[in-house]
Amino acid sequence: MVEKMKMVHIVTTASRKDEMLRALRDAGVMHLAEKQSADREVSERFQTLSRTAMALGDYAEKKQAMSTEILSDDEFDKMYKGVLDAIDRKAALNQEISSANTEIDRIRAWGEFSPADAADLREAGYDLHFYRMGEKELAAAIEDENVRLIRLAPVDKQPAVAVFGTLPPEIPATEFVLPDKSISEMQADIEADRAGIAECDEVLKAASVHQASFKDQILKASNELNYATADATVQGDDQFVWLSGYIPEVDMDKFKEMAEATGCAWAADDVAEDDDQIPTKLRYSKVSRLIQPVFDILGILPGYREQDVSLWFLLFFTLFFAMIIGDGGYGVLILLGTIALRVKQGKGSTVTFLLFVLSIATIVWGAVTGTWFGMESAMKVPFLKALVIPSLATYPEYFGLTSDVTQNAIMKFSFSIGAVQMSLGSILSIKEKLPKKDLSWVADLGWTVAIIAMYLLALNLVIHDPIPLTPVFGMIGVAFVLVLLFGGMSPELTFGQGLKAGLANAFTDFLDTISCFGNVMSYIRLFAVGMAGVAISQSFNGIAAGMSGPLIILGVLVVLIGHALNIIMCFLSVVVHGVRLNVLEFSGQVGLEWTGLPYEPFKKIDK
Repeated sequence: MVEKMKMVHIVTTASRKDEMLRALRDAGVMHLAEKQSADREVSERFQTLSRTAMALGDYAEKKQAMSTEILSDDEFDKMYKGVLDAIDRKAALNQEISSANTEIDRIRAWGEFSPADAADLREAGYDLHFYRMGEKELAAAIEDENVRLIRLAPVDKQPAVAVFGTLPPEIPATEFVLPDKSISEMQADIEADRAGIAECDEVLKAASVHQASFKDQILKASNELNYATADATVQGDDQFVWLSGYIPEVDMDKFKEMAEATGCAWAADDVAEDDDQIPTKLRYSKVSRLIQPVFDILGILPGYREQDVSLWFLLFFTLFFAMIIGDGGYGVLILLGTIALRVKQGKGSTVTFLLFVLSIATIVWGAVTGTWFGMESAMKVPFLKALVIPSLATYPEYFGLTSDVTQNAIMKFSFSIGAVQMSLGSILSIKEKLPKKDLSWVADLGWTVAIIAMYLLALNLVIHDPIPLTPVFGMIGVAFVLVLLFGGMSPELTFGQGLKAGLANAFTDFLDTISCFGNVMSYIRLFAVGMAGVAISQSFNGIAAGMSGPLIILGVLVVLIGHALNIIMCFLSVVVHGVRLNVLEFSGQVGLEWTGLPYEPFKKIDK
């Protein structure tokens, strides 16, 4: 559920500002309202530390032992300064090498010569200039009696000349500026720069073992940044300072104890109805907590005034995952990988528990459909065959059925899931609106009727179930009228105003009714993507089966690589299709827009 929030204001004297901030940080329950930017220097240190730690990861050798010692602040600052200097110096040396190579390429056509000799000639009174020009301009310069020139090797396929003096304006040309050093001198500089880069690399490799110290300093910098942000957010005058923020109602006692201990004055009130900056804190159950990693990866969170559907999201996501992966053998591999991860971690985590649930669900779905690495021979194993539900079988011929029968059964199952999930979304929306006396719940009832009608229509059109269409279209008509008349209702409007608002959306409601059929139909992707995965695994098995004798090793590689690619594509399909059905189709029926702001209390971070 979404935790109820209180808007809290805390006040103290200006001289006790730091004491108040430290107490608030120790309590760790207030989400600051209208955060201000921290001091630039503090922010830049945190960012630079993070970037540097990531950069040093490229210099850590695989067999190199990491230091577990945490350097003192002075020791770290000395080492860190050397790292930053090495990074800056290396960047500068690479730039010098790049510039030198560009210059060498520019004059390579003229071979080895000394630019200093040209400078000496100028000092001796020979005003030499070098030009690049086109063939016509070269011919004009040669014919001009007042131009004294020497032809040189072409530069970038253009004629080049040395001219005593300058060319007259009527002969267009690009002056070629000589470098300060010869090619050999620049090559010597490049070698010296490379030696300098090697020295920088040694410094960075030596620093890369101090990952623990970098993590410690990043943690300190993060806390300093949080404190500086809170300090910048505090408002006040010469006598008093105050701070406002959101605190979960369940944590108010902890806040009151802190305020009493520090002698701060405070006031709390319910959040304003028009406040759109209220953070969302979800209180998960032991089961629904499993979906939290998915929410974190997707970056989604219900708004403060939206419903918490985490439990339903988990249940349907698990089913979608199993159907899209679709192979019990793949589920076994995921389960083994999860067990290995669990052993490596030493203790369970939300991610590992979620993977356990998903892998077991995939094994169950693979068992009831008889899909084990796409191998038809699995049905020759009595135990595996006994687990299959014949109407869902991937290989129906082993149960005296045709492929049309089983495919229609799986499609009907997919449509049924869609109808159940979308209807559930409408029911959850009705449940939310009834206590608020919001008459638009009648429109949600209309959507429930429309979903059931569209489900029956899909069965008739796609699977050819003998469903009479006259009552189906009657249901669609009734649903449209309910949505049209009650879709604009709101507690803030009178019945007449709500009716007028609903009628004004007649065309939009008509399009949404048609779109409802598309939403139900979209659940066929569960069948289609699952079948595609089975077909791909069967194809790789067939390719490998045709290889015998010396080619058997190649056949094994084909099977391993093929199934690995298929598993990757199945995981991508879960993200594209399985998540979409929850985030769009289901959430749309609930009225959930995932507009939540994460609850991030001002507190000291310890890891």
